[in-house]
Amino acid sequence: MKAWNRPEIPTLPGLSAVPCLYDTSTRGLVEAHTGDTARLYVCGITPYDATHMGHAATYLAYDTLQRVWLDAGLEVHFAQNVTDIDDPLLERAAETGVDWQELAESQVELFRRDMEALSILPPEDYVAVTEVLDEIAEAVRRLLVAGVAYEVPTPESSAGSDIYFDSAATDGVWTLGKISNLDPAAMEELFRERGGDPDREGKRDILDPLLWRAARDGEPSWASSVGAGRPGWHIECSVIALMELGRDFTVQGGGSDLIFPHHEMSAGHAAALSGHPLARVYSHTGMVAYQGEKMSKSLGNLVLVSRLRSAGVDARAIRLTLLAHHYRSDWEWSDEALETAEDRLSTWSARLSGDADLGTASSRETLAAIRESLRIDLDTPKALAVVDSAVAIGVDDPALLRRAVSALLGVDL
Repeated sequence: MKAWNRPEIPTLPGLSAVPCLYDTSTRGLVEAHTGDTARLYVCGITPYDATHMGHAATYLAYDTLQRVWLDAGLEVHFAQNVTDIDDPLLERAAETGVDWQELAESQVELFRRDMEALSILPPEDYVAVTEVLDEIAEAVRRLLVAGVAYEVPTPESSAGSDIYFDSAATDGVWTLGKISNLDPAAMEELFRERGGDPDREGKRDILDPLLWRAARDGEPSWASSVGAGRPGWHIECSVIALMELGRDFTVQGGGSDLIFPHHEMSAGHAAALSGHPLARVYSHTGMVAYQGEKMSKSLGNLVLVSRLRSAGVDARAIRLTLLAHHYRSDWEWSDEALETAEDRLSTWSARLSGDADLGTASSRETLAAIRESLRIDLDTPKALAVVDSAVAIGVDDPALLRRAVSALLGVDL
């Protein structure tokens, strides 16, 4: 499927260094580098309630990562999925009386417009789950043949059995908890909260995740090599990532709410399919709150990019609001934060315009300081502070700093 238009990125003198990112699996900084091409997979949306600030913060974080990679002279291969068939989407469609396919299509298009407005670099491969159902089913069949998946009888289905992943049957490359570093009790709690079915009868272990859901009456399903049905949540990302990026790619990214079970299980499926780790770095963004609660679809406390834009808010100010918080931090959206970003945008635009008076701050030294801030775990608040300081003094080459802000921070002045 099509993504969205790519923003132009100005060229800058010199090169950045390869960035270091915090890796959830090892709990430390890791150089995010696997050769001349950096390969990135970021889990995409389930297309309803798009695009809230939690979405935007996540995709902005990995947009920043790509900009640093490109500034370091690397090629970038970015892939992303769209979970356009899943229980939450079907439930929302039923609640609203809208066909689930129409809901998905409309929300994906809204998401595209929001991403383009925010100057987010698009993926080279933008893949809907419904486009690769045959490939996912074949992967499930291979796992069955390899003995790391098993069938659970499903009386309510005339199409056969549900198929589950045997978490204990994969060892060496991946073991349960390798990515999340969680103990069994914590994993069970999150599994129960985030779409798992620990109480399902017939499973070998309460944490074994669903790979393929056999067809039920009233639910969409597709014929496949493992029977009529549809994929489980985690296997879709494993298959799409391996198809588009290959094994052991550079960074697997997403929100911290995906650490378990989604990224844990996706890594397990990929290891069972390829015999190699899914990624070098498992990177996660913090949660964005609003009015004292985590911003979430279930609570309905969403600040949507599209609504702010419709109200006349400059998308550049939205981007600066997000950049003012470190990507791994949990923080709360507020009108005050947006107003601060709008003031910053106004000041930068005025002081770096073609009519601005030249100052004594070196634009090249400011560029170097921005690069160093972003190199160490994408410290965008520090990078903003660097620009603030230079702008307050006045710079000797406003055009260069404008290009730097555009290329590395994604804000055109």
